[in-house]
Amino acid sequence: MFFDSHAHLGDKKFDQDREQMIQRAREKNVSLILNPGAEMSSSRNAVKLAETYPEVYAAVGIHPHDALNMKEEDLQELEELSRHHKVMAIGEIGLDFHYDFSPRDTQRYWFKEQLKLAKKLKMPVIIHDREAHGEVFETLEESGVAETGCVMHCYSGSAEMALEYVKRGIYISLAGPITFKNARKAREVAQQIPLEWLFIETDCPYLAPMPHRGKRNEPSLVPFVAEAIAKEKSLSLEEVAYQTMENAKNFFKIP
Repeated sequence: MFFDSHAHLGDKKFDQDREQMIQRAREKNVSLILNPGAEMSSSRNAVKLAETYPEVYAAVGIHPHDALNMKEEDLQELEELSRHHKVMAIGEIGLDFHYDFSPRDTQRYWFKEQLKLAKKLKMPVIIHDREAHGEVFETLEESGVAETGCVMHCYSGSAEMALEYVKRGIYISLAGPITFKNARKAREVAQQIPLEWLFIETDCPYLAPMPHRGKRNEPSLVPFVAEAIAKEKSLSLEEVAYQTMENAKNFFKIP
């Protein structure tokens, strides 16, 4: 019933109870999960977890935090990993000007290189954007990746910019912050963006929704995100669950 379109299942915070965490998701009707890579080791592990759990699919890519360590041969390995039948996207990739764990020019270079790889492979991309809204927007527009699929993961920008993305065929994914009391921008996005252009996600183990804020997040909590969207749109939970499932399945080409 629910598709958690972005969950870091390989995170060490799940090492003690990963099996139980997956089972809890099943019990909450989370029937599909997309597990993205963040660097080479987690990209490899994403493939392994997709092989282990039938409802789990993978994406492979290098997060901007780890761009500093990326090498040319990593692009070749990402291409090889992408051939696996359960790897559905390149991601998460993008720019992070909040932490700046990698120099900005390095982030820019590898972001563009991975966008080129996605276009070459005709695969969709999962985008990380933190405090780099204008530059990410321009880079995506120049790259033309909307043609093969693009989603703004854990979207934190304005409703106005979200509408510009949607005009260009780019999806918007909302996460736990939409449930926070001060989440005005996220609620505006939920109100203004057509449901046909929205995904739901946890971004676990981060950003647990209310009433679990501050605790470890996991896929079983993604219904709280769907409930918040349903409230803003005056729709039923079932309508939001169904449409966001269809959106993400079509985007990732999951039967």
